[in-house]
Order: sequence, then structure tokens, then C-alpha cells
Amino acid sequence: MKTLKSAALAAVLLATTALSALAADAKHYSFGYDQPHTTAYGVAADLFDAKLREVSGNTMTIDQFPGGQLGQEPQMLQKVRTGDIDFMISSTANAATVSPQSGVLSIHYIFRSEEHLVRAIADPRLVAAVRDMFAETVKDAHVLTLATMGLRNIYSKKEVHSIADLKNAKVRVQATPTEDAMFPAYGAQTIHMPFGSVYTSLQTGVVDMAENGINVFDSNKHYEVAPVMSLTEHEANNNVVWISDKLWQTLSADQKKWVQAAADEIALKEPTAAVGLEHKSLAKLEKLGVKFVKDVDKAGFIAAATPLQDKIAAGLGASATKILEICRSIK
Repeated sequence: MKTLKSAALAAVLLATTALSALAADAKHYSFGYDQPHTTAYGVAADLFDAKLREVSGNTMTIDQFPGGQLGQEPQMLQKVRTGDIDFMISSTANAATVSPQSGVLSIHYIFRSEEHLVRAIADPRLVAAVRDMFAETVKDAHVLTLATMGLRNIYSKKEVHSIADLKNAKVRVQATPTEDAMFPAYGAQTIHMPFGSVYTSLQTGVVDMAENGINVFDSNKHYEVAPVMSLTEHEANNNVVWISDKLWQTLSADQKKWVQAAADEIALKEPTAAVGLEHKSLAKLEKLGVKFVKDVDKAGFIAAATPLQDKIAAGLGASATKILEICRSIK
């Protein structure tokens, strides 16, 4: 019996040693994002890493740099294009700084619910259309897949019950022509600034309101200076995963397949997990006393946004129009 136990223990130790050796020999790649690991960005990165290790036989892995360690998204978008970062996640809104047609995914009220958003992000037609759009317009980096952080809502020190409550309000928005068309249609003034400046700007009154997902609002403690979130659900918090072309060109055919398989895992599993984080954060913040306005009258917002949807997409380009049509077709 002792001999059998000793043999079994030796086998376990040998397997453990072999796995450790594989992990030590794995090629490490940088993977940056500007949100905390506790957000859906962290979920996406963890899914990517686990799948990449699996399909590559533990020969490829990533080192995560969350919380803006490698810069805010606009800076990281430049670094991934120069090859100074291997992989990164950016919002589709920030991606519009390198490919303006990406702004189509910031159009308001094209995603009808959280359930619709989850189905859309996992839809191969939408993923392919977005990848094709970036392939046509960006040559020094590649988009691998789509992800999401749920729907965006407005937060401030006051409640928003209808479109009338945005009249003349100074709202921090993402710097895209889409946002600059949408929010003025609600009567608001748009203000651009890096995400890292939002907390202080809300605190000092530089802006009256900001907008983002519930989990982002929670993870970055914006509720401390803006304790009211109104569930306008006006826009999807969509994201894309990038790889540097400098790295892509060095990968073998098999390695490229492994990287894409890891990215596909994000599109498949991350959206549902992201929505789960939204619900978890809402429950947590309600216990802390944060006010959520759940009965927002969206009719006025939708009435103002709908006539702009086709016009904005057409102005961005043919790929944007195709992406809008795909989003609408998903049931």
C-alpha cells in the first residue's frame, strides 16, 4: 500500500513540476486596460488568458496591467499601434479616435435591453462586421473581438426622470462625434475629458453629470461624488480587444489560431458575466445608500435619438451603416 501511495505521490509531483516548467517557459505578452480588474475588463482578460493557455499548451500567456498602468485608452491605442503593448482593451468610443466609424456603436438606443446587447455582442455577424471595419481602416493593429460592460446610465448629484432634466446640464461624454450629436439633442452640453479626470470634475462641479455602466461607477467610486444614478440605459458600453500588428506578424499560423480562439472565448462568455457584474454592483450600492432612479421616462430620449441614428451611421460610412443594420436585425 505504501508503495502505491508513494508512486501516486511521485506521479502528482512529476505532473506538478511539468506544469510549472511549462508555465515558466510560456511566452508572456502584455495586456493593458484602464479599468480595475474587478470590472468586466478583468473578466475579459481572465477568459482570454485561460483559453490562450489551454489551446497553446501553456506556451503562451498574458501579464495583465489593469487600472491604467500603461496609460489611459487613447494613450494605449497609440502604444498598441507602435508595438509597445501587445494586447489591450478599449471602448469602441475611444477606438473612434483611430477609426471614426467605430462611433456607430455609441449611437443611442440601438440596443433595446441587456438581453439584446448580450445576444448582439456574441453574434458572429456583428463581430465579423466590426473586425472588417477596423481591418479596412487601421493597419498597425488588429481587432480580435467584441466585448461589453453593459448599458450606460447618467449619474450626478440629482435625479434624472426625463429628458427635461438634462436641459443645459454639463455632461462628461466620450469624445466622439456620435456623443456630440446625441447629447445636445437632449438639451445637454457635452464636455470631453479623460476618464481619470471624471471623479474630480464631478466633485468640483466642472461637470454636472457623467455617464457609464453601474460596475464602472462602483469600481471607480464615482458614487462618492455623484450619489444618484438614473437608469437611462441610453447607450451600450461596448469594447474591442486589440493586438499589435508588430506582434501579429511574428506569430506562427498556429499561434494566430490560438490567439483568435482565446478572443472568441471573450465574445462567447464575457457579455453575460458583464451584465451579472452590473446587477451585483447595483445591489451593493443600494445597500450603501446610493439612489437609483429606475422609472426614467425614456420616451423623450428615444424620440430625440431615433431620427439621428441613420444620419449618424451614414455620415460615418458604409461599414457603420452595415453594423447598425446588423444590430437592429438581432432579435
